[in-house]
Amino acid sequence: MGASDRGASTTAVNALGVRMPAEWEPHDATWISWPHHEPDWPGKFETIPWVYAEIVRALGAHERVDILCHNALVRENAASCLTLHGVKAAQYRLHVQPTNRAWLRDSGPTGVHRADGSVALVHWGFDAWSKYDNYELDLQVPERMATVAQLDRLVAVRPDNQERLVLEGGGIETDGLGTMLVTEEWLLSDVQVRNPGLDRAGYEQAFATYLGISQTIWLGEGCVGDDTHGHVDDIARFVAPGVVVLAHEVDPADENHHRSLDNLQRLQRARDARGEPLRVVTVPYPRAVIMNGQRLPASYANFYIGNGVVIVPTFNDANDRHALNILAGCFPAHQIVGIHSVDLVWGLGTLHCLSQQQPAPRRVT
Repeated sequence: MGASDRGASTTAVNALGVRMPAEWEPHDATWISWPHHEPDWPGKFETIPWVYAEIVRALGAHERVDILCHNALVRENAASCLTLHGVKAAQYRLHVQPTNRAWLRDSGPTGVHRADGSVALVHWGFDAWSKYDNYELDLQVPERMATVAQLDRLVAVRPDNQERLVLEGGGIETDGLGTMLVTEEWLLSDVQVRNPGLDRAGYEQAFATYLGISQTIWLGEGCVGDDTHGHVDDIARFVAPGVVVLAHEVDPADENHHRSLDNLQRLQRARDARGEPLRVVTVPYPRAVIMNGQRLPASYANFYIGNGVVIVPTFNDANDRHALNILAGCFPAHQIVGIHSVDLVWGLGTLHCLSQQQPAPRRVT
């Protein structure tokens, strides 16, 4: 497919030598979707645009932020909020695009490098986590992003029947060298089933085809309160080749304890795509964050790695400083910025859930 072809392709993309880069590799931009769906944050929505403005301020100093806005009024409100927050206009772009929700990690496409170093966007099927009925607008997000970015789309299909492959970006985590982290709860349980009938081997084949993955490490369960049913980006993240940060709860009385202990043991037994053992760095959970009797998926592992900056959710908790220090040790060349997320997590996600990186082209020698 030529560089001028901005349409969609169902080519067997493994033949193109695609590779999903690690999040710490250079970005051309970070994409977010400005919040507008008030039911995602009942009773707290008024605070959320200001959290987004702080996210753009932190990222915009290091890379461009492309922002989808539901309509012209949302665009106007976003521009006003960003201006009042002191964000420079040159650091972001606003694009009118109707959406259902702001969780762009999951509704948006995944950037990959092709053999010639160019970037393409893998366009997954999306069904709102097999949980909500209103997602028809979010289905248009990948095409809109590809058009704005002037990048090709690669439409992902199931390896067993050629129907659309439903996946979300929050469920996949890679070291950029062929290793993938996913959870069994997300893809193999009988709750919130994305692709009925697709088994472990089928998913691994799809990861190889569309993301260049040769080694998939299956963790068990995600964290308590995660309505996506087990996304890995709340529990385990690569921070360097061979190094995984794992959210680990040491209190046996906490619901996250047995989950995180099982995942720790799985990672300790695992090998990456190079055949090497993993080094696991544990980060604590904050105290349980409760709203209206519901435990929320508050986790420091939902950080986002930008160009020279790592933004980390914080929760007015004693473990905030401890988590920030651990991540500073993992990213000595990056600025570490805490973003207050107690209100944000009422929407059942935080920083990684709402962002999606657009990889920079790779120089091929």
